[in-house]
Parts: sequence; structure tokens; C-alpha cells
Amino acid sequence: MNLIEEIAGELCKILFPIEDKIYFGNSKSDIAICTLSSMELLYKITNSSLMSKINIAGRLLSENTGIETLVRYVTSNKKIRVILLCGKDTIGHRPGHSLLCLYQNGIDSDGRIIGSQSPDPVLSLTDQEVIKFQNQIRIIDRIGEINISHLESEIINKIQ
Repeated sequence: MNLIEEIAGELCKILFPIEDKIYFGNSKSDIAICTLSSMELLYKITNSSLMSKINIAGRLLSENTGIETLVRYVTSNKKIRVILLCGKDTIGHRPGHSLLCLYQNGIDSDGRIIGSQSPDPVLSLTDQEVIKFQNQIRIIDRIGEINISHLESEIINKIQ
């Protein structure tokens, strides 16, 4: 990353602070929900009865650190078997797209997510961590879906 990108990143953190929000629901559930950049959708879900049917709900804004954190959390919680990926993908970074590429293709020898079109999809995950993630979970791709009732029907029907 060059100096201008680093400065721009720090300015964004100051001008547009974004709180990390993770919400815990039913610890016996095997479903996680990732709303990508759709904070309103995340709040609707966490303030609804859906939280009794899901293990955890959160967002994902970056194609590197965010994905690493998600993968490490999910693999440390053996109960989670399904990630419902929904909401709007972050323009430019496209972490939802990168997460799908990681799930489908893995990483190369430099830690770069194979097939990702994001600007910096480089992870510090090991091959073993990625394989464990790929084997443990199933990702349901509903990127772009922001209608909570559509998501609710999928969850109630146990994500077929």
C-alpha cells in the first residue's frame, strides 16, 4: 500500500467511523448471517425474532482483515455450518465477492484469494485454516438481498 492510500484510509477512519457490531443470538443454531455493508438490515435482523434462530449476525466491509476475522471466528465455533451472505456488497472492496471466491477457490501461495477482483484480497490465513473453513460451512449467496422477509423465510425453512 502506498503512502497516499494509507493517508486516505486513516482519513476515512476519522471522517466516517464505523463501529464493529456483532450480535449473538441462539448459541445452539448453526446459522450465521453476514449483512456485508447493509447496517440497516443488520439492525432489523438483530431486533427481530430471527435472532432466536441464528447463532451470530454481523457485517463485513473488507476483503482482507474482515474475512480473516470471520474465518477464524467461524472455524473456532464448530456449531456454525451455514453462512447466509446478504445485503449490499461494499463498492470497491467487494468483500462478499472475495468471501465467495475464498470459499470456492482458496488462496494462492502468497495468501491472495484466487479469483477475487477486490483491490487487496491478501490474507494471513494458512492453507489449513482455509480448508477447515471450506469443509465446515456452506455459504448461501444472497448478495444484494436486503428484504428481511425474504431472508426470514429462508431461515425459517432452514435454508434448503
